[in-house]
Amino acid sequence: MASVETSLKEAMTSIEGSVGAALVDYTSGMALGTLGGSKDLDLTVAAAGNTDVIRAKIRTMEMLGINDGIEDVLITLDTQYHLIRLIKSRGGNGLFLYIVLDKNRANLAMARHQLKRIEAELEL
Repeated sequence: MASVETSLKEAMTSIEGSVGAALVDYTSGMALGTLGGSKDLDLTVAAAGNTDVIRAKIRTMEMLGINDGIEDVLITLDTQYHLIRLIKSRGGNGLFLYIVLDKNRANLAMARHQLKRIEAELEL
């Protein structure tokens, strides 16, 4: 099992094209840990904004009567992928892993696979 810090380091080193990673509590919108980012990518602001995305999706699913769980959410920009993976492990209710990828360097399928593995090893 891996700590939050170790998991974020693993995301940044094992996922090709990683620009930044965060563990976020979507009940509060707070980042519990961040790594990477840049002057143009404030992960704390992104964590709060992506909290709204997850809340809206959960609310919409409830209104539609969809009882499936959300595995991940992908937001594709011109130059980046923003991948949000909800934590399903014990103690992870209300949390998601968030990673920003450089679109030109990333392999999206491998990034999803790696993020799933990192989530499974995360100890909360």
